[in-house]
Amino acid sequence: MIRRQELLSYTLASVLLLYLLCDSAMAGRDLSMTIYGGKVGCDTMLESLALTADYEDCCLLTLAVSKRFASFKRYIDWEVEGQVVKHFGDQHHMEFNALIAARWVLFPWDKYLDTTFAVGQGLSYATETPKLEASCYDETSRLLDYMMFELALCLPSVPQWSVVTRVHHRSGAWGLFNGVHGASNALCFGARYTF
Repeated sequence: MIRRQELLSYTLASVLLLYLLCDSAMAGRDLSMTIYGGKVGCDTMLESLALTADYEDCCLLTLAVSKRFASFKRYIDWEVEGQVVKHFGDQHHMEFNALIAARWVLFPWDKYLDTTFAVGQGLSYATETPKLEASCYDETSRLLDYMMFELALCLPSVPQWSVVTRVHHRSGAWGLFNGVHGASNALCFGARYTF
C-alpha cells in the first residue's frame, strides 16, 4: 500500500515536472506525457529486448514528461525527459530519472501507422537501495545510469495518442557508477499523449 507521504511526493514531483516543461512547450506541441508500467528483473538488457528475460515479483509505474528541444532535418527529434517512478511488489521505493533521448520519426509506413523509435540516456536516483538489485548483484547504488529503448505507434487520424513499449534500464554502466556492474530492467507498456 502506498503511504500518504509517498503519494504526496509522487504527486508533487509530477506537478513540478509538468510546470517546468509546459511553459514553452504548449505553443509548439512539443510536450508529451507518458504513463507506463511493467515488471522488473535482473536479466540483461539484451534478454529484455529479445523477450527472453525472467521477471521477479517487482513492478513499476512511471509518469514521464518529455519536451522536444531540437530536430535534425525531418528524421530525428531530440528530447529531454523527466520521470517519477513508483516501485511495487517486493520493493517499495521511488525512483527519479532525467535523460536526453534521440527519436527517429520517419518510417516508410507512417501514413498507415505512425511509428517512432527512441533511445535515451541519463541518470537514475532511487530513494532507497533497490532490494531486487541488491539481491541479484554484489554491488548496487541509489544513483545509477539510466537508459531506455522505446517503440511508439499511433494512428495518423489520432496523432496525439500513442501506444508505447519501452525497456526501462538501470545499471552501473560497466562499473562507472560506484563500481556497480549489475543492472535491472523492466519491459513496459503504456500510452503517450502529445499536447
